[in-house]
Amino acid sequence: MSLFHKLFAEGLGAFWLTLAGCGSAVMAATIPEGGIGIVGVSLAFGLAALTMAYAVGPVSGAHLNPAVTLGLAVAGRFSWRYVLPYMLVQVVGATIGAWLLSMIASGLPGFDIERSTLAANGYAEHSPYGYSLLACFACEVVTTFAFVGIVLAATRRPDGLQTAPIVIGVALTLVHLVSMPVTNTSVNPARSTAPALMVQGWALSQLWLFWVAPLLGAVLAGRMTAWLCGGAPDSHAAPVNAAPDT
Repeated sequence: MSLFHKLFAEGLGAFWLTLAGCGSAVMAATIPEGGIGIVGVSLAFGLAALTMAYAVGPVSGAHLNPAVTLGLAVAGRFSWRYVLPYMLVQVVGATIGAWLLSMIASGLPGFDIERSTLAANGYAEHSPYGYSLLACFACEVVTTFAFVGIVLAATRRPDGLQTAPIVIGVALTLVHLVSMPVTNTSVNPARSTAPALMVQGWALSQLWLFWVAPLLGAVLAGRMTAWLCGGAPDSHAAPVNAAPDT
């Protein structure tokens, strides 16, 4: 499989994760009758990750997230040579997803992108419930550490090829259930960047936290995994271990 195919698959996966996950928050979470709420949005993100892990995992590894890519590299499971290209296409794919979401959502009379926020992440006055900067930072570090650690553990063995997407989807759902009231849940800098580029203003000024904290959590998870298990996986068959061919 060529590098182009792998990068395209990563971008497509990040596009779907952002469109489905953020889209559920923007268009379905607060419907007066039958809104899905926090539980529904959490499930949407988890299901989006699960479906893309099966769909593009055999091609690109379905990282879908700069934090996952970095964690895999730190753990010795992914080539550092391809970290930046993967991160770039993840951001591009997510941004296209957020742009499409904003276009669809604006079809509703009276839609206001600033009031909606397109599910952008924030802290302090832009946290869903007003959590402080320190609380939001700690929450993002810990939840990303847990999520990336689960990804690394679930994909280490070849027999995880079929079950890892389910474990990863459930883990992402759980992370959202815990942290949505705090930061609107990032654990994914690409997912955070995309709506921030649409909303501009405060969302861009607070975006730094949703790069620094998730990447820090990913580094800690990668280091822990390398220390506990060693760098090399038991097999390269597991989906997120996919590295571009040279």
